[in-house]
Amino acid sequence: MTVHERNLSASIDPVKLDRLAEVAIRVGLNLQPGQDLLLTAPAAALSLVRRIAEHAYRAGAGLVTPILSDEAVTLSRYKFGRDDSFDRAAGWLYEGMSKAFAANTARLAIVGDNPMLLSGEDPAKVARASKANSIAYQPALEKIVNFDVNWNIIAYPSPSWAKQVFPADEEHVAVAKLADAIFAASRVDSDGAVAAWQKHNATLRSRTEWLNGHRFSALHYSGPGTDLTVGLADGHEWEGGASEAKNGIICNANIPTEEVFTTPHARRVSGHVISSKPLSYQGSLIDQIAVRFDEGRIVEAKAARGKEVLRKVLDTDEGARRLGEVALVPHSSPISKSGLLFFNTLFDENAACHIALGQCYSKCFVNGGKLSAEQIAAQGGNKSLIHIDWMIGSDQTDIDGIHADGRRVPVFRKGEWA
Repeated sequence: MTVHERNLSASIDPVKLDRLAEVAIRVGLNLQPGQDLLLTAPAAALSLVRRIAEHAYRAGAGLVTPILSDEAVTLSRYKFGRDDSFDRAAGWLYEGMSKAFAANTARLAIVGDNPMLLSGEDPAKVARASKANSIAYQPALEKIVNFDVNWNIIAYPSPSWAKQVFPADEEHVAVAKLADAIFAASRVDSDGAVAAWQKHNATLRSRTEWLNGHRFSALHYSGPGTDLTVGLADGHEWEGGASEAKNGIICNANIPTEEVFTTPHARRVSGHVISSKPLSYQGSLIDQIAVRFDEGRIVEAKAARGKEVLRKVLDTDEGARRLGEVALVPHSSPISKSGLLFFNTLFDENAACHIALGQCYSKCFVNGGKLSAEQIAAQGGNKSLIHIDWMIGSDQTDIDGIHADGRRVPVFRKGEWA
């Protein structure tokens, strides 16, 4: 480690970093004795990787296998790589991941790369590489989307990411600020983090139980620039916080999380909606998204910034113009209160109600683990190579739940639970 790296590392509270590692293993994954762990992370997060490995082995892990990425290596491809390489991806790696998940290996991802890393690269190459990777990732992604195993995502404050969030600060100050924001959002900024997560999960569970008790057929959103009716999939089920994977292990897939979410009906969405926060996607910022749905499909789409990137996203495949998730998040969530744009969906989606284009989650159906792909599609579940969340909620958002007989029940008023 260089002197510069040591100085940056000193900006991150080691006690809170260790708490994050512990929460990832005990709450995020609920890793079981003898269970293997596959871990991916940016090279900058090596200190967190080491702490996670220690907590994993203390919990009885069988084998911890880390895979590290590096921003400089990624940029080398765009500077010197052959043009035809952008239509390829490491399918062999994802096939191996799929085999690992089939053998009950837990999955942990640490995010922290510069969200705008590819902003200066050829957008056509970025899009081609992203599509090739999405196709190659399918064997492994299907096991994650279908919740076959316990999995979890957490974050590390890399210097390049920190400078995006706090561009006016010196690098070590930016890292310290982002670290504190991550620790607060992840509920590890004080003692008793595991207990704090148990309490938070109980609150989210009460929300899902209320929503599942109503069995709404649709949600209606209204607010500035928004008049949107989202039909909910037949037999949908609301999820939030801790939930049980098909392998019987209860885990928290996202840390942090403030949302409760379910599957919309891919063919029953109508009206128009605008984004309330920018979307950071593949090195580009897409801002002021405005779309119109007809029979579940986006038929008009605009953006004040990143319109061409949005168009490429929507043209990924047939399912890319339809919804795969709808999520409710109060405007008063800790991440919203921070006032920060993290440029990272793991955080930004927890600042506002949001929808997701693309692939649905099979776990958001009653007995979803037993449904075939054909049954999920018949009940309204969407299929796509993508799953991209973008924020539509604000302190002016009202949401009504609509029963099959047309009765309306207030769900959100002015961005808060009604």
